[in-house]
Amino acid sequence: MADRLTAKGHRVFAPTLTGLGERSHLLNDKIDLTTHISDIVNEIKWKDLDQIVLVGHSYGGMVITGVAEQLVSRIASIVYLDAFLPGDGQSVTDVVNAVAPGMMPVLTSPAVAPPPVAFLNVNEKDSAWVGSKVTAQPVATLTEKLRVSGAFLRVPRKSFVGVTKGEQPFFKAVANRYATDPAWQVHELDCGDDMMIDKPDELIAILEGSI
Repeated sequence: MADRLTAKGHRVFAPTLTGLGERSHLLNDKIDLTTHISDIVNEIKWKDLDQIVLVGHSYGGMVITGVAEQLVSRIASIVYLDAFLPGDGQSVTDVVNAVAPGMMPVLTSPAVAPPPVAFLNVNEKDSAWVGSKVTAQPVATLTEKLRVSGAFLRVPRKSFVGVTKGEQPFFKAVANRYATDPAWQVHELDCGDDMMIDKPDELIAILEGSI
């Protein structure tokens, strides 16, 4: 995605959240949602970014909502990719249990193992590669409650992108909430949750349309 967008003339920043991916060696039980929000807030502040398209995928919806609470004036467009959009005082666990009671287990260990690749409905060709890249998720990122004033609603352009394969009810609820709202663009791609892998060109068209 980054290479394709850069080739089209866009500046792209894709910071890795603390304790994940190539920063998984930093995993510890102190990492929470606030840590990850700060990762992105500081990326924007220290690199003097402004009028950005802020994109969050899945859990990343929690993060970009928190970022919008602090830096709404720097965000031109916010895009939720099959992502969480919490209400005030909700954690990931709260959102899941509110829509699908009992789906989220009680979380007690410092980190949660990633779901099996089959859960993501990624295409067969890329399945093994995706499986080699997933890492454990710090529990506190899933249980910390986010204070939401509604700042994200002041972002000029707002989009939600859902999927057709294996879409979770808590994501579908967001799409349904804004499907008829003229302030939102709601899209659907015929793929699983990892749309940036399965449908990169279609997703790029949506992102460019959100600018």
